[in-house]
Amino acid sequence: MSIRPVTEIRPAQPTLEGAGVKLHRAFGFHNPKEMDPFLLFDDFRNERPEDFIKGFPWHPHRGIETITYVLAGTVEHGDSLGNRGVLGPGSIQLMTAGSGIMHQEMPSGNAKGQMHGFQLWGNLPASLKMTAPRYQDIEGTELPEIIDDDGTRVKVVIGDYRGYKSPVDGIAADPQYLDIFVPAGVKKTFKVDTYRRAFAYVFEGNGRFADASAPGGVLLEKEVMGEEVNIRDLSGDRTLVRFGTGDEVTVQAGEKGIRFLLISGAPIEEPVAWHGPIVMNTPAELQQAMADLRNGTFVKPAH
Repeated sequence: MSIRPVTEIRPAQPTLEGAGVKLHRAFGFHNPKEMDPFLLFDDFRNERPEDFIKGFPWHPHRGIETITYVLAGTVEHGDSLGNRGVLGPGSIQLMTAGSGIMHQEMPSGNAKGQMHGFQLWGNLPASLKMTAPRYQDIEGTELPEIIDDDGTRVKVVIGDYRGYKSPVDGIAADPQYLDIFVPAGVKKTFKVDTYRRAFAYVFEGNGRFADASAPGGVLLEKEVMGEEVNIRDLSGDRTLVRFGTGDEVTVQAGEKGIRFLLISGAPIEEPVAWHGPIVMNTPAELQQAMADLRNGTFVKPAH
């Protein structure tokens, strides 16, 4: 057994997307090889409806799969093929854009006006770039959860863990996607396939992964005595942790406990031509996608 060393710790960056949704981006749009087979990871968490209510109106996707995991509030979605649905707290959606789809995602807050969820983009290999689009919507009650005697909780969002398997299937990146809570003061080790690229995303509490210092926290602007000042949030909240090779990830929870996503997938190792929501293998394929958008042939008829 070998512990995966931590290769980088960095805070997610504030970003504006859609029609004006405030979110934090852990990675995306810079170096597509960095997290292969994953392209982008967003944390959309807001306490005020005005920061998210305009949502993500109609927009295209081709060549990728999106994985949306909702923790609070709801997301109403629809697409150009007539699919409609609402994702509630704890639920997950897989959308395979494949050959092309137009869709929208419109979030709503809970009774307190809060909205929280994550979206992960997985790349499709060349052989599946133009596959037929499809959806899977899974209720949170269908996702298995393991609770250990020490209070550790592991929800299997995608993949399998210790024999517990998520009902979500058929994702090209074949990810393991775990939502993990480790109680205060507990040290815990989780197995990860040696041949997968892996990262953790800390979104509650604090802790320290083996072979790394504690997350340094996110630099935030807050008002103190009527003045805006920069202070460092030491909770580790909204922190991306990248790992090297090995087959185990070990974490020591801090005084608040720690909750994080542990995500891994098999690299595709193919060239990437990327423009916004469209991800292909070559510039020519990307140009064809743009032409299809202009001439109205982007969405292929269902067979």
